[in-house]
Amino acid sequence: MDKRKNTKNNSKERFLVAGIALVMQVFWVIYQVKWINDIYPITEGLSHFLALMLVIRIYGKHTNAAMKIPWMVLLLIFPITGLILYSIFASRISKYAVKRRFKYIMDKLYQYLYKDDDLLADLKESEPDIYGQVHYISKIGRFPAYNQGQVTYYPDAKLGVEAQKEAMRQAKKFIFMEYHAIEDSVSFQEIEEILVEKAKEGLDVRVVYDDVGSLVFIDKSFRKRLEVEGIKCRVFNPIGPVLNVFMNNRDHRKITVIDGKIGFTGGYNLADEYFNLVNPYGHWKDTGIKIEGRPVDSLTLMFLEMWHASKSTKKINEDIKALINQWEEEGTETETEETCQGLQSDKNIIIQPFAENPLKEELLAENAYMNMAKNAKDYLYITTPYLLIDDNMSEELSSAAKRGVDVRIVTPGTSTEIATEIAVSKRIVYKMTRSYYGGLARNGVRIYEYMPGFIHAKQHISDDKTAIIGTINMDYRSLYHHFENGVFMHNVDCIKDMRADFEHIFDQSYEVTDKYASGRSTSLRIVQCLWRFVAPLM
Repeated sequence: MDKRKNTKNNSKERFLVAGIALVMQVFWVIYQVKWINDIYPITEGLSHFLALMLVIRIYGKHTNAAMKIPWMVLLLIFPITGLILYSIFASRISKYAVKRRFKYIMDKLYQYLYKDDDLLADLKESEPDIYGQVHYISKIGRFPAYNQGQVTYYPDAKLGVEAQKEAMRQAKKFIFMEYHAIEDSVSFQEIEEILVEKAKEGLDVRVVYDDVGSLVFIDKSFRKRLEVEGIKCRVFNPIGPVLNVFMNNRDHRKITVIDGKIGFTGGYNLADEYFNLVNPYGHWKDTGIKIEGRPVDSLTLMFLEMWHASKSTKKINEDIKALINQWEEEGTETETEETCQGLQSDKNIIIQPFAENPLKEELLAENAYMNMAKNAKDYLYITTPYLLIDDNMSEELSSAAKRGVDVRIVTPGTSTEIATEIAVSKRIVYKMTRSYYGGLARNGVRIYEYMPGFIHAKQHISDDKTAIIGTINMDYRSLYHHFENGVFMHNVDCIKDMRADFEHIFDQSYEVTDKYASGRSTSLRIVQCLWRFVAPLM
């Protein structure tokens, strides 16, 4: 256990060194440009002209105003700094090679997915409102809908991970795991033991983790240890001391696939705080689901996308067909006491796993969330750890509330027991989140804060029929910059379990709608406007 703890300190040092190196490079480039400007005054005029042209170009782009305005202001006030930072972090040209690589991978992988044309045709006749959402995810996102499969909802991360470990113990062919954060501690210890055992049995065992997400939890020795144990391991988008234009795009997905028959996803990473082994922010509330059957193919290919993207290989040299359609071979064993019933083949249900790719111009996840708001008739309930949304999302939620839909959003609270912890570690994020309360509350959206501690679950449900659950936060990083995954469901029985859990969450939360719907002081309005201005750049 001492060895595991040492990895944390090493990672913190690595993070500090890399961060300092990156900052030094940015300032060095800015200094060099300013030095040139001082020697050759014509270059200063040229940089201002280029900044102005870029502002005009950004203004004309068909993107959200919240993402455009901060860059435009930065370029006009600090043209040299703005040009450099924009070229590094926001320019399409800077990510051309990465985009081409991902396109190649996706074209090779997603051709194997099931085609849902007949299902879509039937859905268009029976439920046109739902058809629009399913068609959008299927055609734009390239992820088909399925009317076969089973889904189990876990209202607590502990329940989810225990079911996950039990399914892993029964694995016969392969185990694929992809997580934003893995902590080399108690939470991962038993999982690692299972992976080692299965690797010894000859199974194909693979793990992918995001370097930034896991940076404070593990170091390079973790990967080396897994490789020695027979576990194939790759790191997505490693952080280093040299500026990387792709560095801002992180893998935020949480996926486990077993034999291509069973898949797990949800909000929880494989770190101690997610399972309340430690409580830095009070009780940690997270949720997840288990999917069985045909829809697992989509999760398998999502994993393979990041697996191959995490290594600079020109070609995909493995048999993809051998890793999908596993559900056809023997059928999937189910645990009747915990599994949603009656879903094996029902034309009235929809199970549609999907993924967000920030390298594409289409904001798939955000539009899927907004489509739920458009289609809601009775209620729309949302849990999110962060609420940093653009005008389009705010307008859709407000419009739903104005037409009589009971729209409720639950975010983390600040009980007296954990107020100090939150004030220290998450002060900025909480202030940003609360800066969005007022506009929503004045338009009829009800705002709740989860008082036991930190609610990390990312889920939307409406009308006891429709839901999205997965890894997608309602903030700019998830909606614009991260690789994410979610599952859209319609008429799936476990949505009733989600509704029951929401009622429990409301009982444990404090409604703050009236507090934020009332008037604010001028100084508070100014401060909150500043928070909202910088939020898209965080």
